[in-house]
Amino acid sequence: MPKTRKAPARKRAIPKPTRPVMPEGYELKKGPGFLPWSGLDEQFTRAHNYWVATSRPDGRPHVMPVWGVWVDGMFSFSTDRQSRKARNLASNPGMVVHLESGDEVAILEGVAEDLNDPKVLAKIDDAFEAKYGMRVSTIPGDVVIFGMRPRVAFAWREKDFNKVATRWVFDVG
Repeated sequence: MPKTRKAPARKRAIPKPTRPVMPEGYELKKGPGFLPWSGLDEQFTRAHNYWVATSRPDGRPHVMPVWGVWVDGMFSFSTDRQSRKARNLASNPGMVVHLESGDEVAILEGVAEDLNDPKVLAKIDDAFEAKYGMRVSTIPGDVVIFGMRPRVAFAWREKDFNKVATRWVFDVG
């Protein structure tokens, strides 16, 4: 019998950029002038701190800064399974990640998943060690590692917001 090979993971295609949907008063320019995906990709790769927004079971928002890594188009972070954000994600896996700057905005929206694939976790561990000098696999306690691939992403610069505000909507099928 021939050996069957596992198909390599396909890299998700970056969708065509569009303008965010906003009221007319924002005076967003029509047509070209979108920011490149590579800029948002670089911002998420080099960022040190990330703001993670989740929803409590009663719908109230919860936002906390975390350390994280951007690996293969997925944002990942670790937290104790009993933390508010982990309990929120267990109840409602929808989350938003925003970088610290309000002048060079980069936002991802998506659904978190509790990661358990050893190969994926090893890549994340290596990325944490390279970035922060620590491995998430060595954190004591009941640690969970979440990964989130964006469903929607936004980027803009404050100085020319109405000319460059960009939105990407990913096919999640």
